[in-house]
Amino acid sequence: MPHFLQLLLHVKKKHYAREILKWAMITCMTVALSDPVVVKKIKAVRSNAVDIVLALDTSGSMSTYGFNEKNYKQSRLDVVKEVVKSFIDMRKSDRIGLVIFGTTAAIASPLSFDKEAQKNIVGKIEVGVIGKSTALIDALVSSVTLLKNSKSKSKIIILLSDGEDSASKIPLAFALKLAKKYSIKIYTITIDKSYSNMMKVIASKNGAQNFEVQNKKDLLKVYKRIDRLQKSELEYNTLDVEEHIYFYFLLFSLLCAILLVAHVKTRGVL
Repeated sequence: MPHFLQLLLHVKKKHYAREILKWAMITCMTVALSDPVVVKKIKAVRSNAVDIVLALDTSGSMSTYGFNEKNYKQSRLDVVKEVVKSFIDMRKSDRIGLVIFGTTAAIASPLSFDKEAQKNIVGKIEVGVIGKSTALIDALVSSVTLLKNSKSKSKIIILLSDGEDSASKIPLAFALKLAKKYSIKIYTITIDKSYSNMMKVIASKNGAQNFEVQNKKDLLKVYKRIDRLQKSELEYNTLDVEEHIYFYFLLFSLLCAILLVAHVKTRGVL
């Protein structure tokens, strides 16, 4: 009897590794066929960007010097271009469009995320490029045209001018009604407060604000303030992402099969 037990234990030891490999192979193959999935939670950030149109006066009066107290040789437009470029840099996640106006109004850039291209366009704007008069209301309508199809929750126009409207063909009431229809907020920046209240009216009718500036320092403060007032919102959402992991079980099953074949060759038949 003791001899029989020893023989039995020897046989069991001989087949022990073989059985483990066989059942590991079968189990892993079964799990792989069931296509196991691991669900991972990933934090996603979505930016509710602001769509902004910068409407810039390029009429003849924008050639006036003295707006920059530290450099009197800079024209009003030159100073505005510098400040506007810095503002564009601030709005990293927003789309920005450009409208310029003189005797007529023109779209200089559609809404775009390409900040470098927009700064390049701003840098090339010259006084009187589309006439020396001031089609301020027409520029407002052109700005609304850029924004009317926007899906953004926040749509704003920053209208900058240093003079009274003298060339528009569109009535102010129509422009204001159009902006209200598309839920567009209008900030106005007036260079030299000696002019009429039209800019104040435009801003007040659309739930925004008019700013009066006398120099470059004032202008910088205004654009920084608008930047703070119209921040892009970030929404944090958690997404469930499924990862299929059958490949790992399939690979382990294949490895067990290889080891099992090797074991059989060295120890005997299965």
